[in-house]
Amino acid sequence: MEFNKKQGRFLHEVISLWETSGVVTPEQAQSLRQSFLVKPFDWKRLAKYSFWLAIACGIIAVQALVTDRSLIELVEKIFTSFDAGLSISFALLAALMYFLGYRRRLKKPGKVFSNEFIIFAGVLFTAGAVGYLGKMLDTGSGHFSWLFLLSFLLYGFIGIWLKSGLVWIFAIVALGNWFGTETGYLSGWGAYFLGMNYPLRFILFGAVLIGTSFYFVTNKRLAMFQKSTYVLGLLYFFIALWMLSIFGNYGDLEEWWKVKQTELFYWGIIFGLAALGAIYYGLKRDDPVSKGFGITFIFINLYTRYFEYFWESSEKVFFFAVLGISFWLIGWKAEKIWKGNTKK
Repeated sequence: MEFNKKQGRFLHEVISLWETSGVVTPEQAQSLRQSFLVKPFDWKRLAKYSFWLAIACGIIAVQALVTDRSLIELVEKIFTSFDAGLSISFALLAALMYFLGYRRRLKKPGKVFSNEFIIFAGVLFTAGAVGYLGKMLDTGSGHFSWLFLLSFLLYGFIGIWLKSGLVWIFAIVALGNWFGTETGYLSGWGAYFLGMNYPLRFILFGAVLIGTSFYFVTNKRLAMFQKSTYVLGLLYFFIALWMLSIFGNYGDLEEWWKVKQTELFYWGIIFGLAALGAIYYGLKRDDPVSKGFGITFIFINLYTRYFEYFWESSEKVFFFAVLGISFWLIGWKAEKIWKGNTKK
């Protein structure tokens, strides 16, 4: 077994205490000391954080490329002056990254983070290929949502083929983008689609994702994507419900400004009931994800309602005192649970 320096120092002190008090013999104490190793540094955590930062920098770099015209012109000169050539070039680079990531995962399965980073490079190149394909086929109709649908199909297929949770997450995000832009296009980019504004639509989208994640449990090929689909579904669902509790089913800000927040109170009640339902489900089924989302968003709901109804009329000292006490209670409960687990 391996432990960090703090844990190792604690174990050595305990073993020395046992040895001096006669609980164990010197031979047994030596055997206990040799039964574990002390890690000089947590390289796994450093690798994970480093690759997270690399992914973030990659996303920022792509955004800079998209927004900087001079960089776009430079890329076009390097590759070709045609969008088709750029799309093909990015597609080939994406295929190369996926191949290298797949082969490296077979040869070095232990290097999880570096393998995923290579695959992530393929994700970025895929986005570039789809983007320039859309630019090449653009007819001026404004119906660009099919690009997100194509991205979902590509990422979904690649994620299943490579068994990559990272690529699958991008597939779900692309599906959400397609849903939003497609319903927007079908409604003529108006505020409503079938009488629903964007938050209300995405509540349904999140609910469908949550329901789909339960089906994944029964499918061997898709079972590994169940948790990520479930978490993203809950995220879409609760963020959309939170927005709905603030704005209601209104798509026009001028119309919303005329409405009193008390007229939207029932959305806050629905939001709270949904969060309580998630907590109840999490407790009953021993589901920490559902329980965590429920607890988080019940607090978000309470603080949102406070800012809506009581911020201007109440003492700010009282609010922050209550806020501090509530977080202290959360920390106290978490510490109690943690100590209970460490004793077992």
